[in-house]
Order: sequence, then C-alpha cells, then structure tokens
Amino acid sequence: MIQILPVDIQRLIAAGEVITRPLDVVRELIDNALDASATRIDIELSGGGLTAISVKDNGSGIPAEELAKAPLRHATSKIQNMQDVHAIRTLGFRGEALWSIAYAGYLQITTRPQHQLGGTELFAFQDRVRVAPTACPAGTRVTVMKLFEELPARLRIQMQPSSEYRDIIMLVGRYILHHPQVSFKLVLDGELKFQHVSSDLIHAVGTVFGPLSANRMMNVQTPMVQGVISRPELTRPRRDRMHLSVNGRPIQATNELENAIISGYGEFLPANQAPTCILNLTLPPETLDVNIHPTKTQVAFQNLSEVLEALKTAVRDSLLQHPLAQSAPLPKVVTEPLQDKNSLPDFRMIGVYRELYFLAESEGDLWVIDAHAAFERIWYEKLQVAFRKAEPLELPSPEMVQLGAEALGILLERAPMLMQWGFHLEPFGANLVRVRSIPQTLSKLPIQNAVQLVIDSAISGSDPERDVLARLACLPSLKAGQIRADHGQELINGLKSCQNPWVCPHGRPTTLRLPERDIAHAFGRRGVRDLPRGRDAEKAESQEPSDQHEAALSAKRAAP
Repeated sequence: MIQILPVDIQRLIAAGEVITRPLDVVRELIDNALDASATRIDIELSGGGLTAISVKDNGSGIPAEELAKAPLRHATSKIQNMQDVHAIRTLGFRGEALWSIAYAGYLQITTRPQHQLGGTELFAFQDRVRVAPTACPAGTRVTVMKLFEELPARLRIQMQPSSEYRDIIMLVGRYILHHPQVSFKLVLDGELKFQHVSSDLIHAVGTVFGPLSANRMMNVQTPMVQGVISRPELTRPRRDRMHLSVNGRPIQATNELENAIISGYGEFLPANQAPTCILNLTLPPETLDVNIHPTKTQVAFQNLSEVLEALKTAVRDSLLQHPLAQSAPLPKVVTEPLQDKNSLPDFRMIGVYRELYFLAESEGDLWVIDAHAAFERIWYEKLQVAFRKAEPLELPSPEMVQLGAEALGILLERAPMLMQWGFHLEPFGANLVRVRSIPQTLSKLPIQNAVQLVIDSAISGSDPERDVLARLACLPSLKAGQIRADHGQELINGLKSCQNPWVCPHGRPTTLRLPERDIAHAFGRRGVRDLPRGRDAEKAESQEPSDQHEAALSAKRAAP
C-alpha cells in the first residue's frame, strides 16, 4: 500500500534526490519494475532520453485508489515503519524518484494490477496531478516526456545522445547480469540494442559481453557469494568488468571488494590484470546500510572483514575445482642486451623441450626460449610496419557483423578513430554493423574476428594499436606442439632483426637465462669456476666498491 511516510522516517532516509540526466530516470524506473516482481521489462528512449523515456513491465501494478499518491514526495509502498528502514529489502525505498521525475519532466503512468478490472492513468507535472480510468494490460508503463524542458540550465549541460546512450546500454547490461531471470528489451531511437530472454547468468554474460566471454566463465556458488568468474586467461587491464550486487542491488564495488576477488585468484592472475566477474552477495538486510548515497549504489557492511574473506574464499575454491595451470619459479628474465650490444647473443641450439621451448647455450649459460612468444615478437614488428603503411582494403561486398550491445556503443562513439585504421563501419540496426573496408593488414583474417579484436582493444582504454597488433601477432605464430628443431634458425634470425627481442607484445619474456654459476650453487658446488661471467660479470662491474666488498665477504662466508 502506498502511503506518505511519517516525518521522522522522512528525515532518516531523505536524500534530496535530483534527476540530473536521462540515465537517472532509467535506473529509477527499472528499480521500481524489479521491486514490482516484473519478469519482463521493455525500455525505449528517443532524442537521447530528453524527448521521451518509456519503461514498461508486467509487474504487480498500482491499485487505482493508490495511484494518485505515487508522484508525491516520500510516498512509497516499500517502507511501512521504522523497522523496515533498518532492514531494506527493495531496490527503491525513499519515495522520491517519481516525485523528482515529475519535477524534471512530464510524467505519465498507465497501470493495472492483475486482479483489477480496468486500468488507471496518471498525468503529473510538478504539483499538478490528474488521474483517470483507462484500458491497459496488467502491469505498468511509465513514460517521461520533454525532460528538462522547463529547466533550461540543466538542459544545456546534457551529454550528446551517443554518450548518454552508451551509459544507458552499460546500465541496462548490468541489470541483465544481476537479474538474468528477467527478460529485457532496450530500444534507442527505434533501434533494438538489447533483446535478452530470461535465462541463466552464463547466457546473460553472452548477451552483454558476447559468447567468447560467456564460454570462459566458471560458476561460484556459496551461501554468501553466487555468480560467475572468468578463467585466468580472460583478463583485462582495467577493472570495468568486475560487477557486484548485494541482495540483487547493483553496487559500485570498492577497492577493498575488488582486491578481495583478485586476491582469491592469487598466482593464477597476471600482474596488473583484472578478471571478469558478476557476483551477488546474499546478506541479511539488517547487516547493511544502503542509504548512504543518493543513487543507492553504495552499501556499508556491518561485517566487512567477513564479506571480504567470503569473496576471496569463494573465488579461490571455484578456481581450485578446475584444472588450471600452476605457477612455477623462473630463471632470470633477460630484458636488455649486454652493454654496447643491441641484439641477441649467438646461440648454440641444444634441443626442443615439450615442442614449445628451445634450449640453447650462450655466454656460458643455459637459455630457455619460449618459441611462441618469440615468434609473436617477430610477427608483431612485421605487422607494425605493415599496419602503418597499408591502405584500406575496400570489400567488394560489405559484410554484416554481429556485436554485443556494449561493444557497439563504444564503436559508435569511437568510429572516427577506427576510420584512421582503415575500418569503414556503418551501424545497421539490431546490434549489426556493416563493414565496408578493413586494413589490408587484416585482409586474411575473418572479418568478425578482426572487428572484435579492434573493439575489445578500444574498450580496454590502453594503446589500441599495440593491443590489436599484439593479438594479431598471436594468430600466425607457431604454438605448442608445432615447434621442431629445424625452426630454431628461423627463430634466431627473426629475433635478431627485432628492435626489442626480449619480450613478446603482451609483455611476457621471450628468453629466460639460467647462469651456470646458479646451477652450480644449487648443487652445492664451489671452485675456480665460481665467478660471475658474461652478463653477471657486467652487472658486478657496475657495483660500487663497497657493494663488491660486501659481495666478496658473502661469497667467502658461503664457501665450504
């Protein structure tokens, strides 16, 4: 039942909520639909959301006798007494959203509960409210028109429609991820962006991030933590795909929560990389404070340390249930040549290990060369030259490519940058893109894969050209199981021609060096050969005299 909250409760929960952009309207109306137990939510916007916003659901509806109260301030059916304030179970609770919307634009609500004969329609603008009977299906449709028309100062600061739509696509994507059992449809200026049918979380990941990500997710299921996490090979340099919710409420994850998840990965996760995860925390409402921010996307936890430990443990246990690669100690990583030398040393090949690694001898040390990483570096530098010189290749027949909705939003915003690379792309509706030209460097690759590589790199926010070429360099490079001894000379010649032969394009080392001296020490050997040589000798010569003296003393103490 909708009622005006008592003054003491108003003072406790009031946030002075203000609608500042169309995104705020969409978020509040989706929350209301979910609170009404909707299983289908259709969202439509036009004119960047300033002309019209419509959110339709098949939820419980609003009884005719209560509808007139809906746009009044602090009118809500979600809180009845002070006990409810301290154990909030709904996404909305303040009774300020519809009131704020009615002051920002023209509000229309058409609603009918399932058991009610005939519907009711409400029109509201500021303090003016009119209610009349109407015919409508069960559920609720809320329409907001001419947003900020009477607020010119706020209208002037609105973002471009493409930017607003990008953020709305991401917002709706988050709701799909946290409520996969609800069907969502998003239409922007008559163009379908999302069409998600009620399903499980893995399929929701496919809707939002694409099938490649969905196929690399693992389930997490504990009493407190439920959701999915990505396998260690699916990582990103940013944390923008680490999504958390609390009792179904999407929240802005704090650094502490994100670090707990990353800590759960341990050595499985490369340094400075973040996983993809969609996790929901199920906690008693009385142990939370969801009323600490106007947008209700921040939550204070009564037992934060317990929550952090639960996240870390849930992620770790899920990973341990799958056959994932284990970490191992490494020999010394070589990142630069000897002084006055700008290339690799001369190698004497010894053999091939596991059809992936070359074992070689040089400078008196044992070297291990990751053949795949080395060939990636060779191809990367070849592609780098070709990428900068190549002209766009006009396709005889434009190809249609299906992209995820979030990727498409980024693509539309960064189309001018992609044009400089040789891509001529045109949106074609329903998450389709028409590809008219591609860089000649990519002409031998499947179109969809090439576009997806570019989009993924553009979203990452790092160096798009480098990321694209690094991924492309992986495709023709020989992989594990393909390496033979007769590939050795080809690899050495290619590496010697590289400007930077020491790391692959992804930052992993191409060579590891195990000094003979370290091998001898591991076997407990000491003798006339126990002297730094080659690169170790050069490093020793660069030490200060005091450092050399201390090193000599340490060696003398270690000698038998």
